[in-house]
Amino acid sequence: MRSLITGLTGFVGSHLAEYLLEDEAEVFGTARWRSDTSNIEHLEGRIGLVECDIRDSASIKQVILDVRPDEIYHLAAQSFVPTSWRAPSETLETNIVGQVHLLEAVRELGTNPRIQIAGSSEEYGMVRENELPIKETNSLRPLSPYAVSKVGQDLLGYQYFMSYGLNIIRTRAFNHTGPRRGSVFVTSNFAKQIADIERGRREPVIRVGNLDAKRDFSDVRDIVRGYVLAARQGEPSEV
Repeated sequence: MRSLITGLTGFVGSHLAEYLLEDEAEVFGTARWRSDTSNIEHLEGRIGLVECDIRDSASIKQVILDVRPDEIYHLAAQSFVPTSWRAPSETLETNIVGQVHLLEAVRELGTNPRIQIAGSSEEYGMVRENELPIKETNSLRPLSPYAVSKVGQDLLGYQYFMSYGLNIIRTRAFNHTGPRRGSVFVTSNFAKQIADIERGRREPVIRVGNLDAKRDFSDVRDIVRGYVLAARQGEPSEV
């Protein structure tokens, strides 16, 4: 099994690579030339890392041509909601146009790997109390540029299945956390503040955002197992 992970160097990508290696897959991944590779340093020599920017159609097409993957996990994205407010057009270009480049490369080269598209619970956006717990059939009411970009990715996956028969499975993961989670995200941020307080590096006050919000958290290692199950056993076009 040849597995390609776009955005391999990210938080989720690094855990997915570990899981696939345990499953004895041959793992390849994409990263931009300036990507921080600290998350995958421990995997050096066990994975194939390919320089690629998904916003460049030629480079992603070359990756598909060279790797010829049996399965693709599409994780590469601008994935931080606050950044999408500051850079909405860049978020839309990276997430939506970048995915078009990936799907067009697969289509034009005539390969037909299983493709898992990493969507987000942010796609649901405004959820009414009588709609809880959220089901896959819930209406999509995105409330940020990031969420809109993920809806775009999601629907493009459906359209490419319907139009071209590509084996695309769409996932909408909720919050996940675990080792190597960036310090800008809430669980890592709170934990870092506590550690700094315990070491006397800051005053004993934890700075927080909106504590009225209720969130579900999963362990990233459970999420990546779910991604693999979805990619290999899920029904193409389904969420």
